[in-house]
Amino acid sequence: MRLRGSRELVVVICVVLLAWGAAAAHFGMIIPSDEMVMKGEGNNVSLQLMFWHPFENVGMELARPAKFGVVADGVNTDLQHTLISQKINGYTTWKTNYRIKRPGLYVFYLEPQPYWEPAEDSYIVHYTKTVVAAYGEDEGWSEPIGLKTEIVPLSRPFGLYAGNVFQGVVMVNDKPVPHAEVEVEYFNLGGSYSAPTDYMVTQTIKADSSGIFTYAVPKAGWWGFAALSTDNRQMEGKDVEIGAVLWVNFYEMK
Repeated sequence: MRLRGSRELVVVICVVLLAWGAAAAHFGMIIPSDEMVMKGEGNNVSLQLMFWHPFENVGMELARPAKFGVVADGVNTDLQHTLISQKINGYTTWKTNYRIKRPGLYVFYLEPQPYWEPAEDSYIVHYTKTVVAAYGEDEGWSEPIGLKTEIVPLSRPFGLYAGNVFQGVVMVNDKPVPHAEVEVEYFNLGGSYSAPTDYMVTQTIKADSSGIFTYAVPKAGWWGFAALSTDNRQMEGKDVEIGAVLWVNFYEMK
């Protein structure tokens, strides 16, 4: 193809960037080795922290998180000092182990350092969480934990089958966000699956006027839900995109 001038070149570059943007959603991630600890099982849960393109299984650098901890029985415990860095596919990620000592719900959360995204001309902060249930306890899973922005589940975020409808409400500063945009991606571990088109890498849905979104999960595995908003602050004169990210595992019924 011959480009006749700078205008054609600009058009081609914009098309390429838009196509990449449609397929290149990035998610904060917390993936536990076991999100339902049962009697007779080992009580040591390992957790992997990443900044990733989940479906494409392409990594991004994750600096040491600004905050990492767990909320259990109303107590917020700082776990940042337990994090150990490791490389996955050449990118910095973090891992830790946590010992479950008693029945309860354990909500692990991550607040990363702000990430500069040149393509969006803004900073990105994804407030990420996941829930681990232990020894039959299932009370309190619909309670917020006080993050700047978070998805509060309306469907219990564990013990789910593929095909279940999952619902949550998007919150910013403890208030629902009407018509929030929510991106949904499957963690394509090992890259076993391919999308028919780039449009199908990231599913996008809108919350209703009460901030509630609904999604029917088509396949077993880990799914990430990311609700994106613009913060009311700026950094160095640039907007800050804040994301409320929740990771939930779904099982095949056998």
